[in-house]
Amino acid sequence: MKILLTLVFLFIGTSILGHKDNRQIKSIQFYKFANDEVPTLNHYVDKKLTHSLKNYKYCNIGSYILQRKAVKMFPIIEPILKQYGIPDDFKYMPLVESGFDDGVSKAGAAGPWQLMPGIARLLGLKVRRGNDDRYNLHKSTVAACKYLRDLHNEFNDWTLVAAAYNDGDGKIRKALRTQQQHSYFLLKLNPETGSYVYKLVAMKQIIEYPTKYGYINSSIMGLDTLPRFGI
Repeated sequence: MKILLTLVFLFIGTSILGHKDNRQIKSIQFYKFANDEVPTLNHYVDKKLTHSLKNYKYCNIGSYILQRKAVKMFPIIEPILKQYGIPDDFKYMPLVESGFDDGVSKAGAAGPWQLMPGIARLLGLKVRRGNDDRYNLHKSTVAACKYLRDLHNEFNDWTLVAAAYNDGDGKIRKALRTQQQHSYFLLKLNPETGSYVYKLVAMKQIIEYPTKYGYINSSIMGLDTLPRFGI
C-alpha cells in the first residue's frame, strides 16, 4: 500500500512539474533586431525587454501618434535605409528618438533622427535659424544612414551601432574595452543607452503587432495629428 501511494504521489508530482515546465517554455518569446536574436533566454535581458514592451502598451501610451508617424515616415525612410545597406529595423529609431516630441532636446539635438548640430554639419546638413535640414525627413535620413554606416564599419554589430548612435562611439568603445565584453546586452551602460535597443525592439513590436499591445490595427487609423517634419 505504501509503495502504491508513493508511486501515485510521484506520478502527480511529475505531472505538475511537467505542466509547469511546459508553461515556462511557452512563455518564452523570441525577438530580433537587425536580424540578430535578442537573447531573451537571459533572465536580465528578458526582464528589461518585458519592461519596455509594457511601457509602450496602449494602456500606458494612450495615443496613436507613434503609429501615425510610422504611416507617414516609413515610406520615405525605408528605401533610403536599403540604399545605404542599413537594416530595415532602424526605421524605428526616429520613433524612439523623437516619437513624442518634435522639438529640440536639452542637448541641442533636433529633427526626427535627433541629430546634434555638429554631427549634422559634418554629415552635410545645413543647420541655421530658419533653414535646418535636420527637420527635413529625406535629408536627415540620408545623413543618419551615413553616420550609421560609419558606426557599423567600426563596431561591426548593429546593436552596438544603435548604442553608439545614442551615446557616442567613444563611450561605447571605452565600455567595450574596460568591461571586456563584446555584446551590447552584456554591457553596463547609462540607463538611457542601456535601455535603448530594448525600446527599439518594443517599438517594432507595437508597430508590427498593434492589437497584441492594445492598439487597433494601424491600417484603419486616420492620419490626423501628423508630425511637422518636412519631406
